[in-house]
Amino acid sequence: MRSPASHAIRMALILILLSVSVFPIYWMVVTSLTSSANLFADTPQLVPDPAQAFNYADTFSHTGVLIWLRNSAIVAIGTMVLSILLAILPAYALSRFRFRGKGALGFLLFATQMLPEAMLVVPLYAIFANLALLDTLGGLILANTAFTVPVITWILKGAIDGVPMEIEEAARVDGCSRIGIVLQVVVPVVAPTLAAASVIAFFHGWNEYVFAQTLVSSQYLRTASVGLASFVGELSTPIHTVMAIGVMYTLPAVLFYLMVQRYVVAGMTAGSVKG
Repeated sequence: MRSPASHAIRMALILILLSVSVFPIYWMVVTSLTSSANLFADTPQLVPDPAQAFNYADTFSHTGVLIWLRNSAIVAIGTMVLSILLAILPAYALSRFRFRGKGALGFLLFATQMLPEAMLVVPLYAIFANLALLDTLGGLILANTAFTVPVITWILKGAIDGVPMEIEEAARVDGCSRIGIVLQVVVPVVAPTLAAASVIAFFHGWNEYVFAQTLVSSQYLRTASVGLASFVGELSTPIHTVMAIGVMYTLPAVLFYLMVQRYVVAGMTAGSVKG
């Protein structure tokens, strides 16, 4: 039995951690709802002013933030779906099959993560120009997927390694094909890991900036990360607008993570075999 004092200490620590995690978002909201007079005052404003809500109305009416958020959502969801589809079969092959060069292939997958995006911008730009993929969201999805597939492949491989072979053997006895085993047996068992990998791919596509800035030039195809950075000027920066867009840019990603986290936790507590 825990004593009341230890329980109170644990709750206090949890509240402190939650406060530290939530405070950046709260401060963005406060700053976006602070008047210009109080923005640089000696005493900071700690409570948002509802009377400054017109800052959000001005942001919606004078910027393309909704279009930017839509483009970011398309890129993030496309990167997530394509990465999962392309990583499942290689992960299964690395986990279950023995073939010449398996170790070298695994090392090459890791080696791709050693190259920074900035180093690959120029060759990717030339390749995409020849393939007519410049200034398209599809090209941006492909560029992001190239970086996420190696990571997700190794994550899924680790999860598939933990799937008992007896489950696959039972499915094979029942006449299930290899593809059927992967899709109908292995994928449901590693669903929690798939959810975690989806979060990684989604956030990479949502937050990516270098490729979005270089490979896309049309204003209506801008992602939110590029649109937000465009407000930072050399002489002046509209802090209200930047923080308002920052809030709208952050909330969808946070909500997506909270939704997926529920399935991850539920799947981690479930067994792979019911008896």
